[in-house]
Amino acid sequence: QVQLVESGGGLVQAGGSLRLSCVASIRTFSTYRMAWFRQAPGKEREFAAGITWHDNKGYYADSVKGRFTISRDNAKNTVELQMNSLKPEDTAVYYCATARAGSAWLPTSFTSWGQGTQVTVSS
Repeated sequence: QVQLVESGGGLVQAGGSLRLSCVASIRTFSTYRMAWFRQAPGKEREFAAGITWHDNKGYYADSVKGRFTISRDNAKNTVELQMNSLKPEDTAVYYCATARAGSAWLPTSFTSWGQGTQVTVSS
């Protein structure tokens, strides 16, 4: 059974930075797509950033493009999200997720989820 554990959330002022980390208990981690989703209060869960398994290409929501960077370390079974120039609208619970198949960056395409880590950006 896949387990994902996120860390690195917290409270930061607008314009600041945070780095989220997710450790996955997957034997063949290098063959899984990884992604970060986020969910703000009263809103649906949305895609923030994802990274492929075969060429480590990053994909980003328009709202975070140019500010967030996703990376993975297959030797450590980790995926990280570097978040810079944070805005109050980035406030949400951030979830790490993984998928073995497919190509869509939609919540329904991902089969395993972490418990989430809170990111709060104050104005």
